[in-house]
Amino acid sequence: MSRSFKEAIQHRRSYYSIGKESPVSESTAEEIIAYAAQHIPSAFNSQSARVVLLIGEHHDKLWSIVRETLRKITPEEAFRRTEQKIDTSFAPGYGTILFFEDQAVVKKFQQDYPTYANRFREWSHQSSGMLQFTIWTMLENVGFGASLQHYNPLIDEEVHKNWNIPESWELLAEMPFSTPVEESGAKEFQPIEERVKIYR
Repeated sequence: MSRSFKEAIQHRRSYYSIGKESPVSESTAEEIIAYAAQHIPSAFNSQSARVVLLIGEHHDKLWSIVRETLRKITPEEAFRRTEQKIDTSFAPGYGTILFFEDQAVVKKFQQDYPTYANRFREWSHQSSGMLQFTIWTMLENVGFGASLQHYNPLIDEEVHKNWNIPESWELLAEMPFSTPVEESGAKEFQPIEERVKIYR
């Protein structure tokens, strides 16, 4: 699948109906993640982003953790809707990407550059956002469908324990992905004139 950069950006969407198969070779997602993590910019070249790819039984385990964590804190009637969403939109996927920021790196830069100390955490989140978007777009460009979820910090303890994640890695987002089963719905846009100002 060949798209221009602009076309790839436009085509990236959230997919909530995904299957269990991969549209490409098993190594493709790994290559995409490694490439994006290598080249995404970060403040002061801090490179604080950390990524974990869960495939197969590891992917299944993550969504079991999400399901059981929410079961404990969600009223029964509301949980039925939550469970259905997990079981139809996320758990069926081929894999899940976990996005972290290493707070040990952030703190080191805060110490080394005290003038900007209160900004490094914000900057690290900005870098993570670029990484998430880039991986999302690259995945879709090869035939995957994905969505971005935020069940952190509810699942943080179990995630760290089950996959031996360093304590300093802060979980920011989860991205289930696989072959889309249904097309994403139409997207509405606010008037661009209200969002972008140009002064000449």
